[in-house]
Amino acid sequence: MKNEKTIEVLNTLVQINNDRIEGYETAFKETEEPDLKAHFSQFMLTSQKCKQELVNEVTRLGGEPTDSTRVSGKFFRVWMDVKAAITGKDRKAILGSCEYGENAADETYHDILKNELEYLMAPQQSMINAQHALLKADRDVIKSMHDAN
Repeated sequence: MKNEKTIEVLNTLVQINNDRIEGYETAFKETEEPDLKAHFSQFMLTSQKCKQELVNEVTRLGGEPTDSTRVSGKFFRVWMDVKAAITGKDRKAILGSCEYGENAADETYHDILKNELEYLMAPQQSMINAQHALLKADRDVIKSMHDAN
C-alpha cells in the first residue's frame, strides 16, 4: 500500500513536470524574442531532468510512470495560446502566463513536501527538495523578467 501511494505522489510530480515541459514548448513557440527562447529552453531541460529522475524512481518501485499532464496544465496551455493570440505575443503577457504556471508547480512541490512525507523515503525527499529548489530558481527568473516589464 505504501509503495502505491509513493508511486502516486511521484507521478503527481511527473505530471507537473510534463505541464512545465509542454507549457514552455508553447511559450517558446509564442515568442520571437531570443532571450525568452533561451530561458524557456533551459526551463524545459530542467523539467526533463526532474521528470527523468522521478520516472526512474517510479519504475524502481515497480510502478508505471505517467505520461499525462494535469487537467490544470492543459487549461494553462490553452489559456496561454489564447492570451498570446489576443495580445499579439506580448512579452509581459507571456511572462505572466509562465509565472502562473511556475506558481502552480511550486505549490504542487510545496504541498507534497508538506503533506506527503510519510510516503517518501529520505532519498526521495532529498531528490524532491533538490528539484523544488531548481524550479524555484526558474520561477525567480520568470518573476524577475515579468516584474522588469
